[in-house]
Amino acid sequence: MTKRLKRPRDSNQLAKLVGDIAVGELTDEVEDKRDQGAVLLGKKGGKARANALTAKQRKEIATKAAKSRWKKKR
Repeated sequence: MTKRLKRPRDSNQLAKLVGDIAVGELTDEVEDKRDQGAVLLGKKGGKARANALTAKQRKEIATKAAKSRWKKKR
């Protein structure tokens, strides 16, 4: 399955992308830079961290985050 290209926000980069596609320098396949083993297992980022923590640890982290969000800045 081919992956859709992310459209650049910069007009110059978009022009280069369109030119590369027109000339054929850009293939249909987009190189996936993620670790394939981690992608296949689905263990990457927040999900992996949440699965590794106990319920008590997750609660402590959430409490600390909530306190820092609601702390007065004066």
